[in-house]
Amino acid sequence: MRRYNESSISEFLLLGLPIRPEQQGVYYALFLVMYLTTVLGNLLIILLIRLDSRLHTPMYFFLSHLAFSDVSFSSVTVPKMLMNMLTQSQSISYTECISQVYFFLMFADIDSFLLTSMAYDRYVAICHPLRYTTIMNPKLCLLLVILSWVLSSANSLLHTLLLTQLSSFRDNTLHHFFCDLSALLKLSSSDTTVNELVILVVGSVVITLPFICILVSYGYIGATILRSPSIKGVCKALSTCGSHLSVVSLYYGAIIGLYFVPSSNNTNDKDVIVSVMYSLVIPMLNPFIYSLRNRDMKGALSNIFHRETFPT
Repeated sequence: MRRYNESSISEFLLLGLPIRPEQQGVYYALFLVMYLTTVLGNLLIILLIRLDSRLHTPMYFFLSHLAFSDVSFSSVTVPKMLMNMLTQSQSISYTECISQVYFFLMFADIDSFLLTSMAYDRYVAICHPLRYTTIMNPKLCLLLVILSWVLSSANSLLHTLLLTQLSSFRDNTLHHFFCDLSALLKLSSSDTTVNELVILVVGSVVITLPFICILVSYGYIGATILRSPSIKGVCKALSTCGSHLSVVSLYYGAIIGLYFVPSSNNTNDKDVIVSVMYSLVIPMLNPFIYSLRNRDMKGALSNIFHRETFPT
């Protein structure tokens, strides 16, 4: 197989999704609708939180940042995928590919940290309700968001810089619809030991550790509910935590399916399908989960429509 060096690589070829050519049009229309729904749904959440003063609370502050992260996360990969499907092109420049790796990792990590911050917010609200406003003050909320962005940016920058140090690739064809870090490492003929070690160690910090923190938070929440069980208390806890738990289950479920469930064959189809799940499907579902299962969001939405229909 032809050997490439870094100086001669000007582009990679993305083989895209494992679908038949005659089905390209149907899937293009489906993914376009899903992407537009993702963008409009998450922007609507941001707008509602911005306009309704009753939603100016820590939980919705984190939710607005999660919605922005979801829009950005999908926009890193989906527009390029749709463009390639429309033009029947498979190419992506080296610079675009490296940029995709950086921003994809960054927004994926931000989601993880924001979901952890939201879990801590729910823990304080249920386990320490009398001290909630004191603990979850605006300074702490802003600090948690800033830390999420800083840590995520630093992590993605580290992986990207290590990737650019690889001196040669065996091929420039990626069996994926975007520049996935693990797929690029498989193509490299350089020693990727350091890259894989950093992925293992740092991945434990930005993915596994936040997940453990979320589990611990909900362990304390469950213990608090069990100490004083009542129908009203259980309903309030489900109302408070149900949406967040649903999003956490989808997010980490996709990660577990990608990295911990073995594939039944030797192809990359499973990785590609799961990647579609967490880069397009989950960001699209998040607005529906928070709007349909959240009384405050539905109230804010009805107020906006009422204000437009019956202006004062």
